[in-house]
Amino acid sequence: MTETPALPALWPAPLADGTVHATVTVPGSKSVTNRALVLAALAAEPGWVRRPLRSRDSQLMADALRAMGVGIEETVSSSSAGDGAGGEAWRVIPAALHGPTTVDVGNAGTVMRFLPPVATLADGDIRFDGDPRSYERPLGQVISALRTLGARIDDDGRGALPMTVLGGGALEGGTVEIDASNSSQFVSALLLSAPRFNQGVEVRHVGGNLPSMPHIRMTVEMLRAAGAQVDTPEAGGEKDVWRVTPGALLGRDMVVEPDLSNAQPFLAAALITGGTVTVPDWPRRTTQPGDALRRIFTEMGGSCELTDAGLVFTGTGKIHGIDVDLSEVGELTPGIAAVAALADSESVLRGVAHLRLHETDRLAALTKEINGLGGDVTETADGLRIRPRRMHGGVFHTYDDHRMATAGAVIGLAVEGVQIENVATTAKTLPDFPKMWTDMLAGDADGSGVPGAGAGAGA
Repeated sequence: MTETPALPALWPAPLADGTVHATVTVPGSKSVTNRALVLAALAAEPGWVRRPLRSRDSQLMADALRAMGVGIEETVSSSSAGDGAGGEAWRVIPAALHGPTTVDVGNAGTVMRFLPPVATLADGDIRFDGDPRSYERPLGQVISALRTLGARIDDDGRGALPMTVLGGGALEGGTVEIDASNSSQFVSALLLSAPRFNQGVEVRHVGGNLPSMPHIRMTVEMLRAAGAQVDTPEAGGEKDVWRVTPGALLGRDMVVEPDLSNAQPFLAAALITGGTVTVPDWPRRTTQPGDALRRIFTEMGGSCELTDAGLVFTGTGKIHGIDVDLSEVGELTPGIAAVAALADSESVLRGVAHLRLHETDRLAALTKEINGLGGDVTETADGLRIRPRRMHGGVFHTYDDHRMATAGAVIGLAVEGVQIENVATTAKTLPDFPKMWTDMLAGDADGSGVPGAGAGAGA
């Protein structure tokens, strides 16, 4: 294999010199991949995860599970289901979880939150550590909830990383109240391991608005597909309550969907340039938050159609401002803010106060970086107000946040001289983004020299 060339510290974001016409195959979903790995590791029999995302976050998850004793074999195979889902696949072989070991979470929210409940089932101590930013990210609610359910955790009173889960080989489980208003991952973390708890779990959210509900629905659907009994009694008048019954999980043959949120910059390119981008394998039904892009970017001036070829998105070159509640799809905010900065009218992005606690304070970062290029962004209590202005080139800092990097690239399509600091941070969820981006602009989405030929980085 050819080694990927080192990326410059300041990556010149390419300026679009015309309309974009390309087919871009987006790698698999990080959210689905990492949930699938956890469920497969806790199953009663081996399973497959096909078309997984290979990125820093998913590799951290796989390496952490291996450290606790799970077998994960990375292979290239055909699908036993006969659905054309061959290609890269990970064979997951459950085993008795054990320590002592140390888990590196990097700055991956799914790893730092989903795996402490798994570690309570291990025989031995599991230490969790990570990047400096991971020490600042909210984790206290997960720690206190696990203690309520019977876990022993040594965090020196920090309510954050680094910490050690003193695994006893099992967890009693039961009922727990949790304030998940800072992250829906707090709920998903408890639900994913709950079938293995002696009593299962009943999780009750007792805080303010619960963000990113599609991610919780994703967790529930994936649990059910793996054989778990999950009750969400909203129909009976209860809200924000989830009950998981103890029981064995099935080893599954799971095909990972494309990461729809990672399709965002490519769809934005069509919207901004008045071109067309096709994303193959876009699911007709999904729990991924990124599916909301079809509605949001259409309201901002584009049009889309789901075809046998995938999602075909077309822009007019005109971008309209939008007033939108993004509370359920907060991860889309950086890309929407970048497009809004190029619109013909004001935009208001609401419901995303929790983004101040993501990989970085995304609201502050977007405000500073867009304004640094001449934009006009102000923070509100729960979002951003964006007034379009003529912008100029300059350095767009990423704060080690992959979605900041892609947002800067989107602005660079229409603003000459934008330089992205540390574009390599996109490897967190979107490997080879710079090449995918330049290939898209060349109309050569697979590097074959044939305009619009097909797959980019591959899923």
